[in-house]
Amino acid sequence: MVCTVIIEGREIRAASGASLLWTALDNGFYIPNLCIVRDMKKPPASCRLCWVQVDGKSEPVTACTEKVRDGMTVKLESPAVARLRKSAFDLLLSDHRLDCAHCVKNKHCELHNIAHRTGLKLNDKRYRKVGKDLPVDSSHPDFTFDPNKCVLCGRCVWVCSTEGKGVLDFAYRGIKTVVSTFAGMPLAETACNGCRACVKVCPVGALYVK
Repeated sequence: MVCTVIIEGREIRAASGASLLWTALDNGFYIPNLCIVRDMKKPPASCRLCWVQVDGKSEPVTACTEKVRDGMTVKLESPAVARLRKSAFDLLLSDHRLDCAHCVKNKHCELHNIAHRTGLKLNDKRYRKVGKDLPVDSSHPDFTFDPNKCVLCGRCVWVCSTEGKGVLDFAYRGIKTVVSTFAGMPLAETACNGCRACVKVCPVGALYVK
């Protein structure tokens, strides 16, 4: 069933029940996001960046979890949306080793893209840096994993379970959460098949080809 959605005053025809995020992105509207991959059946909404305002709802909602319906009216910007996005972005950066000058994805990572398109700052000092100093895993012959640059978006975990061997997963909880292999084994010692799907979906410089 096809329905009509109004995004920023423009009428969009979309399949009823489709993801609001992909409906907007596919029609030329930009909504910042880090954790979503198109084929995901259950978006994790973990990055908390894709906030939008939907008429009839008192608070902003995450576009990746919102389904389109006929007559839905959506605003991509509002004071509440701006506050939530900034808080989420600043929190992500507080746990991210910002070393752009020496990063393989310098000026080509999604954090740069979000900052450029939204006006958010990469060097905002609102929150104290967590300051992790985790070992870089360069054991695999094809790619390297630097957990200090990981933003915990979960893309690599998802794609490793669908296209790879499921060797990547989240470990620990709270502020100690990291993406890791079982028992922290070096990637070269796991069942990794070298498909590099994790590298392709990584939005930052945490996973990169040697």
